[in-house]
Amino acid sequence: MSAPFELRTPATAFDHDITVVAAMELSGKSWIISGAIPGVDRRPKKTVAVGDIAGVADVLKSWGEEAARAGKPVSRTIVGYEAGYDGFWIARDLMALGIEVRVMQPSSIPVDRRHRRAKTDRIDVELLLRTLLAWLRGEPRVCSMVAIPTPEEEDARRPTRERQRLVADRRRLENRMESIWARFGIKGFNPRRKDAAARLEALRDRQERPLPPNTMTELSHLLAQHALTESHIREIEAARDAAVKDASFTVAIDDRMMKLIMILVRVPGIAAETATILVVECLARHFPNVRAVGSYAGVTGSPFSSGGSQREQGISKNGNPRLRQCLVQLAWRWVRLQPDHPLSLWFRERTGGAAKGRIRKIMIIAVARKLLVMLWKLVTTGVVPESLHLKAA
Repeated sequence: MSAPFELRTPATAFDHDITVVAAMELSGKSWIISGAIPGVDRRPKKTVAVGDIAGVADVLKSWGEEAARAGKPVSRTIVGYEAGYDGFWIARDLMALGIEVRVMQPSSIPVDRRHRRAKTDRIDVELLLRTLLAWLRGEPRVCSMVAIPTPEEEDARRPTRERQRLVADRRRLENRMESIWARFGIKGFNPRRKDAAARLEALRDRQERPLPPNTMTELSHLLAQHALTESHIREIEAARDAAVKDASFTVAIDDRMMKLIMILVRVPGIAAETATILVVECLARHFPNVRAVGSYAGVTGSPFSSGGSQREQGISKNGNPRLRQCLVQLAWRWVRLQPDHPLSLWFRERTGGAAKGRIRKIMIIAVARKLLVMLWKLVTTGVVPESLHLKAA
């Protein structure tokens, strides 16, 4: 696991006289670097080729030499850029060269709200540099920083994220096939059956006529894609279940993620897939308090209060969408499968026993947030709440 990362304040006090601070605006055609150099009044900008880490290092080195000529020898270099398409390999490569890197959350950076604001890469890189400098000076709310994961941490997320994508692809294929069958009045065909291909050949419309040849060709292609997608889903699930089963007997001391998963699968209502998503997307991270946990999941409130106007805008949805979706699904299962748990009783009390309606959707988010906090405390402190009864190991 990577070391705990403080999102609000820099780990080391910022001294402008000995530090070169640079920001990079990344695009698919070129990278623009702007810097604040000790002893130099101007804010120079340089353009390097995409992916040219050596070119970035040369630019930073030349700026350090320029600061030394101005009587300000540099002992620290900090580079910042927005999290995005390129991911974190840039940060890891620069860190390997001894350069400090800060990755900024794009949605947290304030921008000009005028209708027709000028926007170019050169303007954007200046904004990033001003934001990074403000954060280094100790202004924690000027933007949010992103923790830089290790390659192993990124790789641990791939199976759950791939499964979610494959499930969405499977549903998309099923919807396309269902829309074709509906044009012929065909209902109830299940493409997930093992004999789906054989049943497709015997399919007839409402007048007992075989389907047109081009339609059958398209359905055959869709069914083949569906079968391949289904096989990939089963392969991922089998690997996941095998890992959990093996870990139930022996867990490596340094394999913290697997240890957390094994704790969660003992919670009633949480299976291997849910436990894996919760751990790799959230619980394996470092959070300073419960408010940070809820904020990362995007299940905290977003009040609007200005003068005499006060209203609640709902949850922020600024956090991890995969985690939030998993939590909401877990919350619905929780109130159904554990009706006597205090959270379920609290939910029914607040909703008045209503079978459906907007209030249930609002309160289930509150249940999801409470569940996340409870599970976070369970895996971080190891203390089992009195209301929670774990299954035998």
